[in-house]
Amino acid sequence: MRYGLIGATGRMGQEIKKAFEGHVLCLKVDTQETWSDETRPEVIVDFSHRSSLPDTIELCKKHGSALVIGTTGLNDEDFLMLKELARKVPVVQSYNFSFGVNALKIILASYSKLFEDWDLEIIEAHHNKKKDAPSGTAIMLQNAVGRPCPMHSLRIGGVPGDHSVIFANEGETLSFNHRAISRSVFAYGALKAAEFALTVNNGFYTFEEVLQCKLKK
Repeated sequence: MRYGLIGATGRMGQEIKKAFEGHVLCLKVDTQETWSDETRPEVIVDFSHRSSLPDTIELCKKHGSALVIGTTGLNDEDFLMLKELARKVPVVQSYNFSFGVNALKIILASYSKLFEDWDLEIIEAHHNKKKDAPSGTAIMLQNAVGRPCPMHSLRIGGVPGDHSVIFANEGETLSFNHRAISRSVFAYGALKAAEFALTVNNGFYTFEEVLQCKLKK
């Protein structure tokens, strides 16, 4: 697979290069420079900042590349641009590319109606350099539950990502917890999403759909 990488020198960029070992990195973009070996990337991976999104989309259009995007803090206008791009190439978007979080999303969407009269709160913790709060993952989990709730954000140390979804009534509590031990889990998920993107038609996909495809095999 020939791939391009946006934010190549960042922490996630370094993890993605490790996960994609054996594949050909033919396009690198970071804040300092853009490098290309002049071959067409089949897929472009972007886990950088939302300010890079317009340039990323233009690169995908130029090369006809699929896009795997894990950038957080996207707004409605950003999603409109991504869905417009998805008419031309496959786009896989998620705020979290770990298998565990997306499995949790499926569980919550399937069973949260059992707890619709329970209290609900979400707690998330990330490293102290993460700027957006609440995290995109917390919002994604709230959407899976299907109702608004208080969300609490911690920005401490080097935590890759902790999320807790807590239901409670007067007599009991039920909590769902996910802890990312290493950023490598997100990079491995990005690799699986890139492989998926090369097998599907143009369109807008979530990482949950990558998992569902895996379940069908």
